[in-house]
Amino acid sequence: QVQLVESGGGLVQAGGSLRLSCAASGSTFSSYAMGWFRQAPGKEREFVARSSRSGLSTYYGDSVSGRFTISRDNAKNTVYLQMNSLKPEDTAVYYCAADRTVVRNTDPNKYDYWGQGTQVTVSS
Repeated sequence: QVQLVESGGGLVQAGGSLRLSCAASGSTFSSYAMGWFRQAPGKEREFVARSSRSGLSTYYGDSVSGRFTISRDNAKNTVYLQMNSLKPEDTAVYYCAADRTVVRNTDPNKYDYWGQGTQVTVSS
């Protein structure tokens, strides 16, 4: 098993930046691909970004491509989400998740472990 704890959320003005962190414990972090998802009130959980186990391969949802960057530090058991040029529509609870497979999963149901989430609010 792996435990995940997100941090770094907050309130930011449109056009600003935030960096989210997700610290993992309890299992071999480098054995998992990692993803970021978000969920706004009344909406389904949306895929944001995914990193392969090594971090060499990344993949993004269309709504964040070019603005967000996922990275990981396997020595620190941490995955990051750098969010730039934030928009009010980026407002959501952001979750990190761990996936034991190497398939490029964007379906949240394919992920095995989840953090508790961190709120990101972007004001206009």
